Amino acid sequence: MCGFIGILKNEKNYWQKQQREQFENRNAAIYHRGPDDEGYYEDEDVLFGFRRLSIIDIESGHQPFTYNDEQYWMVFNGEIYNYLELKNQLQANGYSFTTDSDTEVILAMFQEYGVDAFKQLRGMFAILIWDKTNESLYGARDPFGIKPFFYKEAEEGTYFTSEKKSLLALDGESVDAESLQQYLSFQYVPEPNTMHQSIKKIEPGHYFVKKQGEDFQFHRYFHATFHPIQRKESYWVKRIREVMFDSVKVHMRSDVPVGSFLSGGIDSSLIVAMAKQYHPDIKTFSVGFEQEGYSEVDVAKETAERLGVENISYMISPEEYVAKLPKIIWHLDDPLADPACVPLYFVAREAKKHVTVVLSGEGSDELFGGYNIYREPESLKVFDSIPTPAKDLLARVAQVLPEGVKGKSFLERGTTPLRDRYIGNAKILEEKEKIDLLQKYNPNASYQHITSPFYDRVINDPLVNQMQYIDIQTWLRGDILLKADKMTMAHSLELRVPFLDKEVFDVAREIPVDMKIANGTTKDILRKAARGVVPDHVLDRKKLGFPVPIRYWLKKELNSWAKQLIQESETDHLLNKEVIYQLLEDHCADRADNSRKLWTVFMFMIWHQVYMENKYDMNELQIEDQAKSKLPSS
Repeated sequence: MCGFIGILKNEKNYWQKQQREQFENRNAAIYHRGPDDEGYYEDEDVLFGFRRLSIIDIESGHQPFTYNDEQYWMVFNGEIYNYLELKNQLQANGYSFTTDSDTEVILAMFQEYGVDAFKQLRGMFAILIWDKTNESLYGARDPFGIKPFFYKEAEEGTYFTSEKKSLLALDGESVDAESLQQYLSFQYVPEPNTMHQSIKKIEPGHYFVKKQGEDFQFHRYFHATFHPIQRKESYWVKRIREVMFDSVKVHMRSDVPVGSFLSGGIDSSLIVAMAKQYHPDIKTFSVGFEQEGYSEVDVAKETAERLGVENISYMISPEEYVAKLPKIIWHLDDPLADPACVPLYFVAREAKKHVTVVLSGEGSDELFGGYNIYREPESLKVFDSIPTPAKDLLARVAQVLPEGVKGKSFLERGTTPLRDRYIGNAKILEEKEKIDLLQKYNPNASYQHITSPFYDRVINDPLVNQMQYIDIQTWLRGDILLKADKMTMAHSLELRVPFLDKEVFDVAREIPVDMKIANGTTKDILRKAARGVVPDHVLDRKKLGFPVPIRYWLKKELNSWAKQLIQESETDHLLNKEVIYQLLEDHCADRADNSRKLWTVFMFMIWHQVYMENKYDMNELQIEDQAKSKLPSS
């Protein structure tokens, strides 16, 4: 787990001292991703910088790494879990190795198979390879987007990096109006865009080829689609157990201590129970809040006790929650309105005191059907038999019913096609609400502009599979994996996600919907596979995730903070503050629960203070003041 920055220069040259210093400052901005080592490589065409967090082959894994008599140079962020198996395969083909690192295996695979090597890698990765002989730059991002990968085309060349902050102040940046508009509905900026207009992301499951003076050539090598196959329940229970045990086993390959996050839910509990089979002394970590009903710490401790593992927990106060927001937003690069990113920051901080690697349960819900919203198609089946004219009438009735009237939401959802109502696991503001909130609204940039192309690809799939697909393409990489990577790397902690494994997905993609959404619950087949592995008290609990009491805090503990933030924010040219004040007033008067809408606005305002208003000292936001140089300045 590491971080890198690289540039493919527009002209053949070696950079002058001042240019090189600026580049090294950009590398210093991601010190937290790799405090153990740094390295550089430069020739006439490229310049690579690297920060290393040592996990595997601590002595010999230095990067940039070269191979085949310096034909290839590579920087790589991530872990390849099947590198030992691939290494054995290559050795059988006559290859020899000088290190025990997965880095060398990647380059040997690339020499043997070319770009087809990427589809054989089992892991999380962002890879940048310079082929000096053919003067071609190659890059690849892992199938699900676990590791971040940004790029920007500038006057001096095309930059690539693990974190967007390394690319700021190149030639001035502005807020991308379309990204802001999308953010207000999704609570994150949908990929490949970012909140900065000129910086984009390499999409998951893609690789690219780039030559000097030529356009990018992007290619998809992995596509996460579902293909249900009818088999007996016993078959799926056996297959899930087998593939999950195998995934957890390979995800624990490490030369440093490995722990695991533990909530009160099935996902983390299953991972811990399986991990204990390979590492009996594994430590687990949990966080919660002092607000009653907003903590899973007690359940996590009970689970840890029954599994016979140590649990270390931490309780978060409203004051420290807010105090860390600027630092958290700085690490996130883009605004993210998921309140759960904050407890994730704190649990990662506690884990880092004991381990260097943690396992976590991200991806289980998207693969195995774990969100309650996935049960909606079943609850709305009654509308399938209603003739279209009658359905249109019900839709008009729903429109005139006052907000809050029982049955209004049910009628609206039942008379609206899935692709027009479901944009992913979070939906914050409707288009009509954004028209009032935004100073400039673009009718050609509705949230369907993002999701419609995805729906077109799965138009004949079962509705639940369509929802899973939409979440994998949007919510999973835009929210879940964004906060997982950035909040752990803020503390130089490597996070691994055994559910988001190619082998696991190959099983999950074939499970029929009626085995995922069944018996009045979600992830039904996963629960059955977990029975006997995890304690029974975990299996039938209501899903909480990382519940955060912002609904209550905005009325009391955080009310004055919220008003001051609105007042001080220099976003009047972007947002209508009168609308925001009204949302807060209605929320405090219990006329509506506007907590998620308000939090989405507030996180953008803090992001704007950090990245556009320069209200905070960037160096002070570096983790424990570890950065050795100032952030780049124009």
